[in-house]
Amino acid sequence: MSQSGIGYIDQNARSNWMRLRTLVTVRWFAIAGQILALIVGKQLFGLQLALGPCAAVIGLSVIANLLAVIIFPDNRRLSEAETVSTLVFDTLQLSMLLAFTGGLNNPFALLILAPVTIAATVLPARSTLLLASCAVAMISTVGLTYIPLRTANNSLLEMPVVFVFGFWVAIVTGIIFISIYTRRVTSEMTSMSEALLATQMALAREQKLTDLGGVVAATAHELGTPLATIKLVSAELMEELKETKDLYGDAQLIREQAERCGEILRSMGRAGKDDLHLRVTPWSALVREAAEPHLDRGKNVVFTFDGNLEFDLDQPLAYRKPEVIHGLRNLIQNAVDFAQTQVRVNISWSDTEFFVKIFDDGPGFAPQVINRIGDPFVHRRKRSKKNGARPGYDGMGLGLFIAKTLLERSGAALEFSNGSAGDPLRGAVVRGVWPRQKLEAVDLPTGKNRPIEIS
Repeated sequence: MSQSGIGYIDQNARSNWMRLRTLVTVRWFAIAGQILALIVGKQLFGLQLALGPCAAVIGLSVIANLLAVIIFPDNRRLSEAETVSTLVFDTLQLSMLLAFTGGLNNPFALLILAPVTIAATVLPARSTLLLASCAVAMISTVGLTYIPLRTANNSLLEMPVVFVFGFWVAIVTGIIFISIYTRRVTSEMTSMSEALLATQMALAREQKLTDLGGVVAATAHELGTPLATIKLVSAELMEELKETKDLYGDAQLIREQAERCGEILRSMGRAGKDDLHLRVTPWSALVREAAEPHLDRGKNVVFTFDGNLEFDLDQPLAYRKPEVIHGLRNLIQNAVDFAQTQVRVNISWSDTEFFVKIFDDGPGFAPQVINRIGDPFVHRRKRSKKNGARPGYDGMGLGLFIAKTLLERSGAALEFSNGSAGDPLRGAVVRGVWPRQKLEAVDLPTGKNRPIEIS
């Protein structure tokens, strides 16, 4: 589970994404191509082919496809073991067909790469390695044991040994390269896809929390009048029922419970109804709001103002965008996680830009990954011996990816570095800069406040 509370798909579960129908369809195309190649070789070029064994091998694929279609439903998802078995069967079938049609002298030997490519795309590393090893073993066997190709006049069709050996080396190299390269690219694409999904979910969650706070506050506001009426009527009843002890106690209880309801509602909401003016806030207040959940986690979080005053009357107003709040919250959370005792958040602004700079006194970013900060699933930030493992989290890569994605979407430019020798906080430093036109609330919202409606 990530620091944002979002679960992720196990990489090994991706093998269950392969549909049986997909492999069956691909195999039908392969069967058609193999039959066509035999017909062309026999009729057009007059090659002497072992048609009986070749037909038997192709027949195995036809039988396998028919059984798969009859026994299993079209939408059947194959497990890892089933996918491996299917691809090993296809590799063996192609190897046998090559052995009956010239071995490595057959240019179609290159097709042995197809099952390996599929495996590297959808299967875990161990299964890809198994299939690649099988492919290398089979193509090596075919290179040594095969029925040679002959023309109509019984002439032998064979390449020089050095070319055959070079072809074998090229195929084996291709198997290894495609296995590694395709697997790496597929893993990165899957990680990026999952991380982008996590970003969208985090933003949606932040928006829902913001809306929920407004709903609660709107409830407190709207119920204020009826609760006040209940309190007033109950007070009048208490005056009239002084002589009746039981009824007086009931009226007093009604008043006390109405007051308690009011206190509960006031404590649950902070923002009133959907107040148009609460859609904007001073820049420093926005950063403080983002940091609020991490102010009581045992680290000293200090706010400073470089060249600006917190209560400057000319302080710009910013829109309370959920992506900005959530992104800054993740950056501050990361600093608090790795800090030893202190985090400093520097807030400033100019005529053209908003600035925020987050320092901590932790060990800082590892030099070998500092240029990759913000990529999903980077887990190599150094940890101090004093703090040990990061408290309560698996790693820092996904949180920073979410923060970087959300903040850059809002117009921010982020820089990640380590503190200088002259700074008492020599840990990690994250600097964010926004053009004022991206966040500044120039035209304040106007119109009537609207209650939040729940559908």
